[in-house]
Amino acid sequence: MTRALIIGVSGTELTAQEGSFLKAFDPWGLILFKRNIEHPQQVKALTEAFRKAVSRPDAPILVDQEGGRVQRLTKPHWPLYPTGETFGRIGRIDPESAKKAAYLGAYLIGIDLISVGISVDCLPVLDIPVAGAHDVIGDRAYGRDAETVSVLGRAAAEGLMASGVIPIMKHIPGHGRAGVDSHLDLPIVDAPLSELETDFIPFKANADLPMAMTAHVVYEAIDPQNPATTSKTVIDTIIRGKIGFDGLLMGDDVSMQALKGPIAERATASLAAGCDVVLHCNGHFDEMQDLAAVVPELTGKALQRAEKALLSAQKSYPQRDLVDARAEFASLLALAG
Repeated sequence: MTRALIIGVSGTELTAQEGSFLKAFDPWGLILFKRNIEHPQQVKALTEAFRKAVSRPDAPILVDQEGGRVQRLTKPHWPLYPTGETFGRIGRIDPESAKKAAYLGAYLIGIDLISVGISVDCLPVLDIPVAGAHDVIGDRAYGRDAETVSVLGRAAAEGLMASGVIPIMKHIPGHGRAGVDSHLDLPIVDAPLSELETDFIPFKANADLPMAMTAHVVYEAIDPQNPATTSKTVIDTIIRGKIGFDGLLMGDDVSMQALKGPIAERATASLAAGCDVVLHCNGHFDEMQDLAAVVPELTGKALQRAEKALLSAQKSYPQRDLVDARAEFASLLALAG
């Protein structure tokens, strides 16, 4: 039975222990980080080994490949891509060129990923940073207004899907007001609901996308006790309700320090709140075993959403000439100055 779990592994190839774990517990997906990546042949071998271990050739393999400071596949084997903010700068000069650039950049990222067996990218970032917030989002964002973020985020998602890669919009319902980095501490946002509704706009505009990742953020106006990832109120009322997202909802990494308590309790709380799958990134084997003891089979509505997500990037798109595409992308980026 496939578990409602996405895991990380420790290195550039599966250990014997990890291989046995994968065969026994069959997590739905794998997420890769820089510790897992050396060169294209190695990454392709790792993705193939994961899919063989779980006996699912379409098992999703994820990565955070945004561009800028969040890029796991990098030089010398892969191109560097710009920050989200770069596309926003182009948009202030020529909005149509910005949309083309965001689409092309994501398309080219997708081509890089699909060639080594990575099928899901944790992009687009639909958060809207506000003045005084922590820079954990910062230049990862496409802009500081809802319209820019909505439009450029959509363009990036379409570019990924055209390459055959599934997008994940993040961090729903909005991480842009966080005063601390949720990797290290729990952000508490005290803005009234009337202000938070501006942050929801890009997610609502892209609510038909196949997957979304929650924010480890407390919104006092909605649920003063629990971050979105473990808040049934936020998930039911805001994410599924007001925003209208009905795709696969995954929590952000349960090993981040914004969440408290044993790892198994964090996972159980996120699923009870309404997340469809648990994401565990650090590759620590003892924590993986703890999760395997509590994370259930992927069934029901969550399974339907997962299956639908896997089909979302399988439409037939015309293939671009990559030399021409990279040349056009470079010319569009020149507009950013």
